[in-house]
Amino acid sequence: MAKSFDFEHAPGHLIRRAHQRSVAIFMEETSDFDITPVQFAILNALIDQPGEDQITLAGRVAFDAATSGSVIGRLEAKGWIRREPDAGDKRRKLLWVTPEGERAVQQMKRAVRKVQARIVERLDAQEHQQLIALLRKLVANSDASP
Repeated sequence: MAKSFDFEHAPGHLIRRAHQRSVAIFMEETSDFDITPVQFAILNALIDQPGEDQITLAGRVAFDAATSGSVIGRLEAKGWIRREPDAGDKRRKLLWVTPEGERAVQQMKRAVRKVQARIVERLDAQEHQQLIALLRKLVANSDASP
């Protein structure tokens, strides 16, 4: 009988498991806010670059532009984001974080810092730095290739 594929040592499988753990920790620590990691990233990206369009924003947070509309819609329904048509191109929607959204992000920061610490709690400082460097290398220019 043929031996199965050694998925327990496969980078893709381990990355998927690490992602599952990361999201589970995020959801646990931010449960009071009813927010996802992508929603938090979108809010922070818009705080840094207010008035950005949906397509550009999706690229900045490395999220599918087609799916980002529904995510943005949920944030808008919470009153955390507002959309306005671009004066130069009515098809294009520009986005801003509302004052209520900014307050929510400020309230979440402590929980999100705790998330980041819990994700790497099994690593020493050198391993933590190495992990960040390796992950950044893996995702560098990821928009250029699948």
